[in-house]
Amino acid sequence: MKIAFLGGGNMATALIGGMVERGFAADDIHAIEPDAAARERLQARFGVRALAAPDEGTLRADVLALAVKPQQMKAALTPFAGALRKTLVISIAAGLRLVDIGRWLGGAGAPHTRLVRCMPNIPALIGAGVTGMYAAPAVDAAEREIAGRILAAVGSTVWVDDEARLDAVTGISGSGPAYVFHFIEALEAAGRAQGFDAAAARLLALDTVLGAARLASSSDDPPAVLREKVTSKGGTTAAALAHLASAGWYDALIGAVAAATARSRELGEQFGQDRT
Repeated sequence: MKIAFLGGGNMATALIGGMVERGFAADDIHAIEPDAAARERLQARFGVRALAAPDEGTLRADVLALAVKPQQMKAALTPFAGALRKTLVISIAAGLRLVDIGRWLGGAGAPHTRLVRCMPNIPALIGAGVTGMYAAPAVDAAEREIAGRILAAVGSTVWVDDEARLDAVTGISGSGPAYVFHFIEALEAAGRAQGFDAAAARLLALDTVLGAARLASSSDDPPAVLREKVTSKGGTTAAALAHLASAGWYDALIGAVAAATARSRELGEQFGQDRT
């Protein structure tokens, strides 16, 4: 199975590295990347074929993974317009809708329909991501399995049955790492405010979040039950949680996800516009 990546940036690099580690043949992976230094890094690190522009080999690939910025996608797809037939196209470009990608790939002909849209998040760079995935109706079960294997190279995957739900995936897990980073930032600041030096405050904050996440992941109990187990009536945790509740943090986070989801929908409309 030949797989071509359009774009050789951080996410493509993470995917290629994860795929090679999981047994995908490096000789079967091509990367189209205009930056010479990036091409050299990909070739040296993974042994894949990297080239500056599409050629006959990449046009005949079984899978084309789109890993360029959304605002650059239409121009980047120009060499492929009308040239793909049975190719499975997987997009990891945030916000771009399949109807627009299919139209651009079709050129003057019928839109391309064998499309999968994915929303990975930044921990994919260390193989710890989670990716929301949606397959267009023309994609069969075998192609879904291929797409799932590729994205599983950088973490877990969640399929959705409606492309519009990927906007919510963006709000939850796509933007979610920033929420967690912000929480760590605040917990560090709280540690410094209590007299700890920067290094100690950072260690306390990071390892608390890491440990809590690992415990939640390994436990059969839902987070609410785990929280209750840590919260003694009238104790320190109860005092802290009461303060957070009075500050409205829970509803604020839910509202933040809603805001990110709405913005994802807006960007999809914006990026999908045909500009001359």
